[in-house]
Amino acid sequence: MIRSQVLICGGTGCTSSGSMSIQNEFEKALDKYNLTDEIKLVRTGCFGLCALGPVVIIYPDGTFYSRVSPDDVDEIVEEHLLKGRRVERLVYDDHGAVAPDEIGNIALSDTAFYKTQERVVLRNCGVIDPENIDEYIAMDGYAALGKVLTEMTPEQVIEEVSKSGLRGRGGGGFPTGRKWSLCAPNKAPQKYVVCNADEGDPGAFMDRSVLEGDPHAIIEAMAICGYACGATKGYVYVRAEYPIAVKRLSIAIAQAREYGLLGKNIFDSGFDFDLTIRLGAGAFVCGEETALMTSIEGNRGEPRPRPPFPAVKGLYGSPTVENNVETFANIPQIILKGADWFASMGTERSKGTKVFALGGKINHTGLVEIPMGTPLKHIIYDIGGGIPNGKKFKAVQTGGPSGGCIPASLIDTEVDYDNLTSIGCMMGSGGMIVMDEDNCMVDMAKFFLDFTVDESCGKCTPCRVGTKRMLEILDKITSGKGTLEDIDRLEELAQYIKTNSLCGLGQTAPNPVLATLRFFRDEYIAHVVDKKCPAGVCKDLLTFTIDKDKCIGCGMCARNCPVNTIVKTDYVAPGHKLPSYHINADKCIKCGACMANCKFKAISKQ
Repeated sequence: MIRSQVLICGGTGCTSSGSMSIQNEFEKALDKYNLTDEIKLVRTGCFGLCALGPVVIIYPDGTFYSRVSPDDVDEIVEEHLLKGRRVERLVYDDHGAVAPDEIGNIALSDTAFYKTQERVVLRNCGVIDPENIDEYIAMDGYAALGKVLTEMTPEQVIEEVSKSGLRGRGGGGFPTGRKWSLCAPNKAPQKYVVCNADEGDPGAFMDRSVLEGDPHAIIEAMAICGYACGATKGYVYVRAEYPIAVKRLSIAIAQAREYGLLGKNIFDSGFDFDLTIRLGAGAFVCGEETALMTSIEGNRGEPRPRPPFPAVKGLYGSPTVENNVETFANIPQIILKGADWFASMGTERSKGTKVFALGGKINHTGLVEIPMGTPLKHIIYDIGGGIPNGKKFKAVQTGGPSGGCIPASLIDTEVDYDNLTSIGCMMGSGGMIVMDEDNCMVDMAKFFLDFTVDESCGKCTPCRVGTKRMLEILDKITSGKGTLEDIDRLEELAQYIKTNSLCGLGQTAPNPVLATLRFFRDEYIAHVVDKKCPAGVCKDLLTFTIDKDKCIGCGMCARNCPVNTIVKTDYVAPGHKLPSYHINADKCIKCGACMANCKFKAISKQ
């Protein structure tokens, strides 16, 4: 009889940190202590607290162990599972938010990271074994599909989705029910449902985590969409760089077919629907729906002019509905709990919840799911735990290369589609990269623009040529050769590219530049006029100097200089015995090795 379950995070983050080795050690230790028949090991999806991985949770008591190593496993099994005593040094303490005598006794949902989250999309991630269809069914899995096929007409399904107010979570925010209703009336021998799992934003891993932790939810939602729109075939387009997601999705599809939940005559309703996985090669432009469909067809991933829109002429020239992973993951819950339930969360024009991947300069990196309209300050400080090392919050980049930055002055902004658009940003797919005082906003804009230059498919001139010209201007500015006219030219070019590019990649590529020009123009001016990088990031504008009165003459800087540009002087500072050192600025390559190796903080950069 099973008396305890050991849940081991099997998401990509914890897997890369060695959670597979931890599982192997658990298997050995359970066998060693003759506990194999009493303890069940479950490899789950992502729990969300990626900063604390590898993560292990033991039920029924709910003890949360963080940063577990293979060497810890034997102790956990002997002390906790055999003797009933927690291994206190590994128990998650909520970073001081939980009193010492309460550690391990509170529910995970009551911790600072989780207690204000509303997990709809992530409800099963970290809870069930994603490779076991029975566990999904035990969590009301496929009940929504059964309901629509036995109790609802296609029109009623679309009406319920429309009433919920669900908008596309891939970035554009187009009403989901509206998209389905545009496809449904179109007559064709074949219609398609496409799931966009080509998550290309740097720092974004929401869709990957859902596919890894709850793949059956996507299968169920796509089948519901197929029924509502009259489609019998579906494709999940997922990048090949997500091997765990692909593996688990493949297993889930096979299990659904075996259970009669995909294929012919599902629930004896006369409705047929099946799915195929298509692997993408990692082209960012294939996140755009028409380029994605072109890639599925076996052609180079390039966008198509619209109209006609995919609802009329999409995949293989047939009516097609395309939504991303997160959008689909909401559908089963909307059907089961009702549109009013979903619409009760969020704001007037942005209903429901949104999943964000918190990354960058933040203590609690990981996945969070919060109601639309949650203040940015709450996300960063209450859920994310604030900025490490006592640094000041400077900005957060939302929407990746297609988004913009929210400065510290707007930290009270309530995060929803309309509020972000009003300040020149966008929701995007949900990447949220936090930056502190040590980040250069000009360099940040250059980083994202460099990415989009590489990822442009080259089909239209504004994107192919225009983004490269913008990057050249940014290179000029960050190398200290820019002029004030370059800033004006950069802004003018950005507006032209937004207006004239063919697809969403080109239309949004200038957003990081425009946002930083709007909120951090002073940094651009400092690069151009003062020839200084205020954050000390842009190498060509840096100068490393040694404070001769702080230098004790140890010579660590000189010994670690790769180009031998640091020399001894004749000056001996008061209270010191050895001569100080000096950096020859003309030969310095600005690698920072000297500053990193100075224990006395005698070296500064400016």
